[in-house]
Amino acid sequence: MSRLTALFLSFLLLSTLCACAAPSSSPDGGGNADPQEENGQNPGADTAPGEEDASQAAPPEPAPYEILDPTVMPEGGTRDGVAYTAYDGVVEHLFFHPVVAYPELAFDGDSQADGIDDYMVTVGEYNKILQSLYEKDYILVDIGDVWREETGEDGRQTMVRNTLYLPEGKKPLILSFDDVNYYDYMLSNGFTYKLILGEDGKIASYGRSPSGKEVVSRELDAIPILDQFVEEHPDFSPFGAKGCLSLTGYQGILGYRTQTDQENWTAEREEARQKEIEAVKPIIAELKRTGWTFGSHTWGHIRLGTRPMEVIKQDTQRWFDEVGNLVGPTTILFYPHGERPDGDDWKKTGPVLQYLQSQGFRVFASVGIESFSYIKRDLCAVICDRLHPDGITLRHSRERYLPFYDAKDILDVSVRPQREISWE
Repeated sequence: MSRLTALFLSFLLLSTLCACAAPSSSPDGGGNADPQEENGQNPGADTAPGEEDASQAAPPEPAPYEILDPTVMPEGGTRDGVAYTAYDGVVEHLFFHPVVAYPELAFDGDSQADGIDDYMVTVGEYNKILQSLYEKDYILVDIGDVWREETGEDGRQTMVRNTLYLPEGKKPLILSFDDVNYYDYMLSNGFTYKLILGEDGKIASYGRSPSGKEVVSRELDAIPILDQFVEEHPDFSPFGAKGCLSLTGYQGILGYRTQTDQENWTAEREEARQKEIEAVKPIIAELKRTGWTFGSHTWGHIRLGTRPMEVIKQDTQRWFDEVGNLVGPTTILFYPHGERPDGDDWKKTGPVLQYLQSQGFRVFASVGIESFSYIKRDLCAVICDRLHPDGITLRHSRERYLPFYDAKDILDVSVRPQREISWE
């Protein structure tokens, strides 16, 4: 049962009683923030700034969906002094890579600096983006509450769009976060090292400052920063949603080395791995308790449009074995590099998409220039695109992102490499 459905049922009961530089050893040659492999292009966008190809052009409007009975909030009415109204417009979806905690380490002129500049935002920029989203009346919704699986009269399973009942004047926003794994390359390039529980029991980050000092903080990592923002602005998340964490598995998850190396494994390494598994379990539990959900980014960050079917099957099973077994089942799959399976997953249904759907995935998210979504008619699946706040779009796509924030107010040129900004 989704969180919002539970809220809805609770409300009814109450009424009755008185609701990716890639990591150096990536199996697929790179992580989602890969400055070397992607040669300066956004790994999700697949085009240089200002260009569009067939995969990134805004798709035609999908067939209209049926407006359904309310499943998120009671239809209309007022609760706690807030009026709720039906919303059937676009559900915007933004995604981030890990945020840069220490720009002086990230942008130090080494071989990773330009790639990090392309694909990431700094802590300061991320804070300003959250504030702008809040001021522009966006509220967080869970990606799992936007669509649901339904059995038709013919017995066939299909995905349907839920009617969202939101506080009047508010707009829904999905947030997702790719590569929340804390890859090895990040540890010396200005990122935090892992998520932990702080002394207060809340999610915090652990890392080292540029001087090498150990730092535990809730202000240097995207996840605890958003937690704090919602604590200070609870109306930003009226239903308890935070974001969906998109995980690979080849260097563990959430900063814990829970992966196996099937070719070079020993009893000692397995013992160390089991300790990491036990250490990450309370982190996962607290994330779930506080509104975070999980999605697959494949185990090895593999390209689903070009890898052989047998590799995709092996990778999928390994994700279930090493990641899914820890975070629990998910219906969400985020495409590594934004690469669509079978070439064009929303126009046709090929063997790779069919296989992935057969493994329980229902919502398939790429990266593009619109928060596009399309309900498949021949398969129980939803195809989505996400927008990507990062260095590339901050430098080159100011106008497109004005509904969310103004890059002139966000981009911190004082800490970033001195590179071209097209809107200046």
